[in-house]
Amino acid sequence: MAIMITAILFALIGIALGAGGTQLLMLGGSAYYLLAGIGFLATAVLLYMRQSAALVVYAIIVIGSLIWAVWEVGLDWWQLGPRGGVVIVLGLWMLTPWIRKPLGFQSPTGARYSASATPLAVVLGISVLVAVISMFTNSTDLEGQLSEEQVAAAPNLGGNVPPGEWHQYGRTPFGQRYSPLDQVNVENVDELEEVWRYQTGDVKLPEDVGETTYQVTPLKVGNSLYLCTPHNWAISVNATTGEEQWKFDPNAGLNPDRQHQTCRGVTYYVDPAAQPGAACAQRVYLPTSDARLIALDATNGEVCTSFADQGTLQLEAKMPYNPAGYYYSTSPPVIAAGKIIIGGAVNDNYSIRSPSGVIRAFDVNTGELVWNWDSGNPTQTEPLPEGETYSANSPNSWSIFSVDEDLGLVYIPLGNQVPDQLGMGRSEAVEKYSSSIVALDINTGADRWVQQTVHHDLWDMDVPAQPVLLDLTQDDGTSVPTLVGPTKQGDIYVLDRRNGNPLLPITEQPAPGGAIPEDFTSPTQPVTALTFRPERLEGRDMWGVTMFDQMVCRIRLKQLKYDGMYTPPSLEGTLVYPGNFGTFNWGSVAVDPERMVMFGMPTYLAFTSRLIPRAEVPAREEGQTGSEQGVNQNEGAPYAVEMGPFLGPLQIPCQAPPWGYVAGADLRTGEIAYKQKNGTVYDMTPLPLPFKLGVPGIGGPLITKGGVAFLGAAVDNYLRAYNLTTGEQLWESRLPAGGQATPMTYAVEDGRQFVVMVAGGHGSVGTKPGDYVIAYSLPRQ
Repeated sequence: MAIMITAILFALIGIALGAGGTQLLMLGGSAYYLLAGIGFLATAVLLYMRQSAALVVYAIIVIGSLIWAVWEVGLDWWQLGPRGGVVIVLGLWMLTPWIRKPLGFQSPTGARYSASATPLAVVLGISVLVAVISMFTNSTDLEGQLSEEQVAAAPNLGGNVPPGEWHQYGRTPFGQRYSPLDQVNVENVDELEEVWRYQTGDVKLPEDVGETTYQVTPLKVGNSLYLCTPHNWAISVNATTGEEQWKFDPNAGLNPDRQHQTCRGVTYYVDPAAQPGAACAQRVYLPTSDARLIALDATNGEVCTSFADQGTLQLEAKMPYNPAGYYYSTSPPVIAAGKIIIGGAVNDNYSIRSPSGVIRAFDVNTGELVWNWDSGNPTQTEPLPEGETYSANSPNSWSIFSVDEDLGLVYIPLGNQVPDQLGMGRSEAVEKYSSSIVALDINTGADRWVQQTVHHDLWDMDVPAQPVLLDLTQDDGTSVPTLVGPTKQGDIYVLDRRNGNPLLPITEQPAPGGAIPEDFTSPTQPVTALTFRPERLEGRDMWGVTMFDQMVCRIRLKQLKYDGMYTPPSLEGTLVYPGNFGTFNWGSVAVDPERMVMFGMPTYLAFTSRLIPRAEVPAREEGQTGSEQGVNQNEGAPYAVEMGPFLGPLQIPCQAPPWGYVAGADLRTGEIAYKQKNGTVYDMTPLPLPFKLGVPGIGGPLITKGGVAFLGAAVDNYLRAYNLTTGEQLWESRLPAGGQATPMTYAVEDGRQFVVMVAGGHGSVGTKPGDYVIAYSLPRQ
């Protein structure tokens, strides 16, 4: 009975592999699956006939599979496993007495002998040995070290922020995410322990949009922390104890058309003309998801009625179209030279009749509009006359700005015009500014320079990350004001922030063509000398739990249009790699301005996009909430677009891990020192397995003078500490929810250094939601 069942199983496997392998071969893929299918069918026939040759044929399958697998992927355990798992397990079953005995022979004396196990046992032994060796072989990481030389003895940290405080999203206007505190260092970071935990009470609701996320980085001023929540509550807590001091709920409501329900931070301001202790002398500015900017008294959370209209600025003013839920602010504005400067998020791919991406500067005290810079109408920076509106759909900036007040410039990471995947009809101005870093004059709003990172962007490769500012020492000893700009495609732009000139080379490289007839592609795309962009995906890079879903992923890869990065959108479906999450996102990178090195979390996850002709676009489902995934309607455009991650039949990524790393690079030379796999599948699988595959993530890092980098972000729920020099993990703490925020650090009155992490989860990556703010410190001496 066992041998008959085995024969039937092998026949079914042979049919599946033969059918899929034939399809793959016809698409130009590997012949292995077809050949393996033939081998399984031959083995099934021999088993049915009770022929001992079945063991020999199967031994050929095993050794052939091993040779093919090692030839394709080397000694990478996580890639060898899916290729050989089923083959090895079935081979071990073939060695059991229930199979070998019926395949054996009967001697003239009547004794029954099992078929010889030697050929199959030998090749299985070799396969197991190779598997064991691969488990101890690190074939994916780049090992190395960053220089520990203190290049700048007195680095420019930007702004006048006391060492123990954190006044802006990236600590200072420069956005370095660097703290000069060194009480916590590489020698003692493993002693960190939780000292307090605060829960905001703002939890994800059943009627919330999918991407309800907690991404806030708190501010620390005096002995208070200031933060916001996904539903835009502003909260102040005691920095030493975590006790709530005040809470303000703007009642931003819920709207199913919002693609994002989040808040990355608030903005702190001290009025230099106000008397100390006067009402609203210290302010917190709160952006909301219903397009308001609210001024609050930092001491008690009361609304500052002297600002704008009784404390509230309506950001939808002068928009050409104003459907509710299409425009909002998810990131804190910046304050410079008496102005509060803010952008806004415009829903991707909802409609061509969408709000403008205008950047505006308001008087920080009164809320009066000072200037507006609209990338669709960039020369009109004076406030628009009554009756005029901003440009519809112009590229917007939903992320965080950086400021150099000495140079009088604010640096804007700019997105693209919606629809993201359709480039026809874009104006000359939009083509110039889309997906770029723009330097604007703080006082007038005029643009001083622009560096585009993608030409004619058809892939939603908007610049997502806050530009990081530092002064970079050159080989001749001179110091150059520098901007470091991470991008979704993995390029790191290192520019002279005075004029945008590259300090590390930027070259133009050929890019794929083949856009739909109505559109076009740029023949070249820029590439930086310092880049984390991934290699082109090939069939050997496809993955799965077994050889079967891996085969399906290889078939799907061949069915998609894919000629490498920047393959244009298509009706048959295009592979977009890096995908919508990008290699870097709003978490940006952290830099050490003394050592002039950077630390970041490059992520690699492919997406797919498919254009749908208007006549074939399905109606929006009743009760459907806003999302960047699935079918995006693009109302008014000739095509909708369907997008999502490139997943296999078991809803795991089709591409092989690692999907996420931590990495360090030298900003002066452009050399990448290390890339280490980051994170486990502990929270990605039904069982809590601590396998360190290197998982995707979204969030940002923090660097301290103690030589430690802190990072949550990965899709397992941990906060981790790393050695900045080597990337080695030094410590981790389990979080009660997803840690898709950027950690920060500060000192309290008794001198202790605290590290604070917000854990609230992220809707797009599916981590556990929550409402936690957690502080860590070294044990008291």
